[in-house]
Amino acid sequence: MLFQKYLLAKKQSLLRLFLYTGPALMVSVAYMDPGNYGTDIAGGASLNYSLLLVVWLSSGMAMMLQYLSGKIGIATGQSLPEIIREKLKKKIFIIPYWLAAEAASAATDLAEYLGTVIALNLLFGIPMIYAAVFGALDVILILALTTRKFRVLEQVFILLISVISFGYLYEVFVTKPDPSAILYHSFVPLIANSNALLITVGIIGATVMPHALFVHSWFTKNKSKDKSIQERRVLRKLHLRENVVILVLAGMVNAAIMIMAAAAFNAHYSNIASISDAYKTLIPLFGAGAGLVFVITLLSSGISSSIVGTLAGQAVMEGLLGMKVNIWLRRIVTRFINVLPTTIALLLGFEPLSILAYSQVILSLMIPLPMIPLVLLTRNKEVMGEFVNRNITTIISIVFVGIILAFNSYLIATSIQL
Repeated sequence: MLFQKYLLAKKQSLLRLFLYTGPALMVSVAYMDPGNYGTDIAGGASLNYSLLLVVWLSSGMAMMLQYLSGKIGIATGQSLPEIIREKLKKKIFIIPYWLAAEAASAATDLAEYLGTVIALNLLFGIPMIYAAVFGALDVILILALTTRKFRVLEQVFILLISVISFGYLYEVFVTKPDPSAILYHSFVPLIANSNALLITVGIIGATVMPHALFVHSWFTKNKSKDKSIQERRVLRKLHLRENVVILVLAGMVNAAIMIMAAAAFNAHYSNIASISDAYKTLIPLFGAGAGLVFVITLLSSGISSSIVGTLAGQAVMEGLLGMKVNIWLRRIVTRFINVLPTTIALLLGFEPLSILAYSQVILSLMIPLPMIPLVLLTRNKEVMGEFVNRNITTIISIVFVGIILAFNSYLIATSIQL
């Protein structure tokens, strides 16, 4: 009898978690977006499995910060941008912060959008210049189909994330990586030269992203709307479980990208540093199926991460300006802001990955915008009430922030020198 009650309670718990699942699922694309493809492939191809521990650590740091962001939405019923607006108070401070946050959102969306453009080019042979135009329609089309019910959009994400996850399970299976090397470098990193250090910075920067920190609180705020304190306590527990389960799986996909690149390319093609080169090299090595699966996962990655980037831009504008905006105007403007410079850059002969690199430098500059307020606010009892951070949570968060800022500072300094 007791065992039956235990099983019933477990089933109810799993059902509640499934019904809640959405916020962490949507931000999990920060672990497997086109920026991760670029850095993980470069790291695996040139350095074998050496930086696997960096992937695990960056995923862990992002998990902690995403947990804090989601907790703010549940505890306060407000998004991080809304609370920051209240704290800054005066427009003389709010407007510059908003413009900087918009730059971060635009840079993020540009990187994700480029992933879609590259995938369309590789999958259908569409010239880059036309793919740049067609790629702008992906997010608008999906958001149009899911406007009435946000839950439908979350279910679309289950499909897109599943495509990426199972796709990389297949890629790892066909490339047959070295299990002992994976295990060893999951605990022992090898940062032997400046190139390894630069890729390390890229891995961290591609995983801990400003837009994901802003928007996670917006997702959980919408989940906790009009909820009592008792219901918020339950939501906080569900948020923690979802964060752990979903983001651990996302971290595994992040690692799988590097593992695949190490197994496939390191021995004879260690100079591969681009997504396009990786695709073209996979086909003769492992067959058309491996190449097709690779580019389909890239397309799913570009579309899903672009949707989150567009929603993040909406959350930032509404939160920091304290005004409702027409969601269609916002979404269309966000997409076409990136189409114009990208199209011009392609016409001038710039490589897409060069554009991607510049966007990552902008993101490195902007990461303190949500990250520092996030830690300060979640340790503030006046803001968080009973959901305030424990001391150990704050200490770990501060250590993570210090590590991220140090590595991003290195990236910025290196980029300026170049």
